[in-house]
Amino acid sequence: MSPDVDLTALNPGSHVLRDRLLALDCRLFEFAAESHWPGAERVLPRLSRSANHGVLWFATAAAMAAARTPRGRRAAARGLASLSLASVTINTLGKRSVRRSRPVLDPVPLVRQLKRQPITTSFPSGHSASAAAFAAGVALESPSWGAAVAPVAFSVAASRVYTGVHFPSDVLAGAALGAGAAFAVRRLVPTRAQAVPSARPRAEVPALPDGEGLVMVANTGSGTADRVRALGAVLPAAEIVECEPADVPAALEKAAARARVLGVCGGDGTVNTAAGIALRHGLPLAVLPGGTLNHFAYDLGVEGVRDLSRAVQEGEGVRVDVGRFTSGPQEGFFLNTFSLGVYPELVRERERWSSRIGGWPAGVLAALRVVRADRHPLEARLRGEPRPLWLVFVGNGTYHRMGLTPGRRLDLADGRLDVRVVHGGRRPAVRLLAAALAGPLTRSPAHAAVQVGRLHLAGIGPGTLLAYDGEVTEAAGEVTLEKLPQALTVYRPLPTG
Repeated sequence: MSPDVDLTALNPGSHVLRDRLLALDCRLFEFAAESHWPGAERVLPRLSRSANHGVLWFATAAAMAAARTPRGRRAAARGLASLSLASVTINTLGKRSVRRSRPVLDPVPLVRQLKRQPITTSFPSGHSASAAAFAAGVALESPSWGAAVAPVAFSVAASRVYTGVHFPSDVLAGAALGAGAAFAVRRLVPTRAQAVPSARPRAEVPALPDGEGLVMVANTGSGTADRVRALGAVLPAAEIVECEPADVPAALEKAAARARVLGVCGGDGTVNTAAGIALRHGLPLAVLPGGTLNHFAYDLGVEGVRDLSRAVQEGEGVRVDVGRFTSGPQEGFFLNTFSLGVYPELVRERERWSSRIGGWPAGVLAALRVVRADRHPLEARLRGEPRPLWLVFVGNGTYHRMGLTPGRRLDLADGRLDVRVVHGGRRPAVRLLAAALAGPLTRSPAHAAVQVGRLHLAGIGPGTLLAYDGEVTEAAGEVTLEKLPQALTVYRPLPTG
């Protein structure tokens, strides 16, 4: 084929179709410019400017995170991640692939025009891509938040045509690219709804339409007042008992003596105490997350009042495993994790600082202080062999990764202890980081993992700390861990359909 041949001549139909689409695009732009949109002259230009550099979406994400609901925080993070991917794609590929000039502003009334006109090429619309990416990302994690954000995103996209800086096709292409970015992020980091916790084995629990028979003990030290009041409004016959952290165990014991269902609102440590009492009294447990960390409730699928109230009203529940440990004369239960080595030290260090600087900053400071401290590895006999260990982690159930995110449990009744160890040696910080980044079934000289039903550790030195569900105590020479399969009955909303 000669290099001088006009390729469009070989397929004149495509050339004609392109010209018709461009002409239609121009007519639609002129129609929008000539149309009067009631109230839009005051709102849309300002809204368009507020979305410059993603400022509007960052502010929206901050407002969502301030709502202090886990679903809202996840939705905000997903929206920003989707926006970031869309922006990178637009700026590296989109704008450079199609160098289309901006529309001529003659038909656009002066009152609508932006004071500062963009200087980049027109196709595709970056503002529309960011708006669609943020809204779609939010909606994929939380449909309710997505419904609130969608009208704003649509208005931002429409404002780009209204102010005359983009053709309609620029906006449509940008919106499509933004939505695609949100779905791409979901493939990398699946939403929590994509990994629904197992609903087996189901348990027979009483349905309490107005909450009569439920005694809910709330740890006021966790800042749970708003949540228990909201639960009381939905379940007016439920009894709510608010108490200080030191009084929680006694309040739970008294509640168990008169309750048909024992309820607890607090963090993982408070829930652990309630679970032990519910086991002894043979009562079903209703958990309302109300602490800084709420791993058990979230892995169970209960994120707030709506989830728990639905389960209680409709009588939906499951049986879950409980981990049990014995160390000398002491015995305890764990719903989430048990650990020896550096992690208990981290927990204790975090507790020292959390009241002064807050929970998350205290966690970061504690991690830095623990890994930098001059210490020797834990000495213990594992499977009959003495081994130096930086960390022994035992999960009540197998922890899985969700894409690039930290692990969570998809089955709370799998009958397994998820055991992971970080071997002793030089540079504990490097070994611990490598173990954290590795998959759960990794074998290496630095760390290893296995799932078992029972574990025995001997030869543990005096004064060695152990942690279970965030509580810290001292080990006594030997530690035995085992599973209590399906020992605890808990309320949780079951999947519909």
